[in-house]
Amino acid sequence: MSTREQVSPEYDLDVLEAIENKIVLYNDDVNTFDHVVDMLVAACGHTPIQAEQCSLIVHYKGKCSVKSGSYDDLEPRCSALLEAGLTAEIE
Repeated sequence: MSTREQVSPEYDLDVLEAIENKIVLYNDDVNTFDHVVDMLVAACGHTPIQAEQCSLIVHYKGKCSVKSGSYDDLEPRCSALLEAGLTAEIE
């Protein structure tokens, strides 16, 4: 049996919280694929191919995490998606 003391690593909780935030985009029956792709490019900085892949995931799976980062970065991006008529939230 070892007499060494085991030390748990310390984590910066602010950094862990920032990593955990993500925008989740949900499927709807209203918006076209083109509109969703255009909004992901504009609001989230996706490439057109990345935005198209996310829109297909949303369509077939019902939702997709489209952006992760700090809450302060995600909030205006999510607001832009909502203002464009998409259904999204920050988790």
